[in-house]
Amino acid sequence: MHYLESVLGKDSSFWKYIVVIAVTLVATWIIGGLFSGIVVVVYLLGKGGDMSPEMFRDVKNLYDLGLPENLVLVLMLFPFIVSMLVSWALIRSMHRRTFSMTVNGRENIRWNHIVSGFLFWFILQLVYIAISYIVTPDNFVLQFEPDKFVPLLVITLLMIPFQTTYEEYIFRGYLAQGVAAWTKSRWLAICIPGLLFGLMHFANTEVAEHGVWVTMPHYIIIGLAFGLIAVLDDGIELPIGMHLANNLSICWFVTNKTSSLRTPAVFEQKEIFHVAETAGLVIAITLFILYFYRKYKWDFNILNQKIKPEEPNEYKM
Repeated sequence: MHYLESVLGKDSSFWKYIVVIAVTLVATWIIGGLFSGIVVVVYLLGKGGDMSPEMFRDVKNLYDLGLPENLVLVLMLFPFIVSMLVSWALIRSMHRRTFSMTVNGRENIRWNHIVSGFLFWFILQLVYIAISYIVTPDNFVLQFEPDKFVPLLVITLLMIPFQTTYEEYIFRGYLAQGVAAWTKSRWLAICIPGLLFGLMHFANTEVAEHGVWVTMPHYIIIGLAFGLIAVLDDGIELPIGMHLANNLSICWFVTNKTSSLRTPAVFEQKEIFHVAETAGLVIAITLFILYFYRKYKWDFNILNQKIKPEEPNEYKM
């Protein structure tokens, strides 16, 4: 069976999805909040900082407290580890669904798809950054500092996979399967989680800084494209690899002062050209889909087929 069909005939009660998501959010908020609070207090006390209420009055984010960028990154990524573990445990206990069943409806993860998705998207990201640098070299400031960059590599390699895998596991996996079970529509299984994924980024600092209409389309396009790729590839391994490559490249190579993932990257980008960024994203997604359409012999007709139980799997493993 395809990964969307794998939950048919099993308990996909709507209330269970609400419980899983709500409990995960509450647990993440409590555990992540406590961890961040303890670390911030210890750091500020160690630096002899002022702990009076006035100090926190105008603070909008952790960067405003003067914390090192790498430490802020750890505090931002730690809750995703909690989210991944809590959601996995809840889905397993409430739905009797294994991790791989949520990923692709099979007994095993297709690691070759994750690696392929990662490498191809990472290369596309590097090409886009290189073109941007060639076209607007004055917009990039070299800020490479080995004593900050090496810890950044360690932090991102250990923690970013939890963040990106959790988001794919929940949106392209868990929620897409739920929508598929309720509606029997592949398009709705793509669109509803994709739009929710985009809206999840509404609180990002880029949105407040640059405006909803120029930033949100970027996130929504990514959410819809990842959902389309997951359905065509019959599993979320390719989006897992893409998402990881996307966030690692952002953390390592190019950052800017308005980014929600502000890091000691190799370059700081002074100005963001949103139209060019969105156009580049659409081109990269098109190239990605064309490449894997040929590689894995995708059938686009599957998109218009209703979801039915016991449908044979036609795709390469």
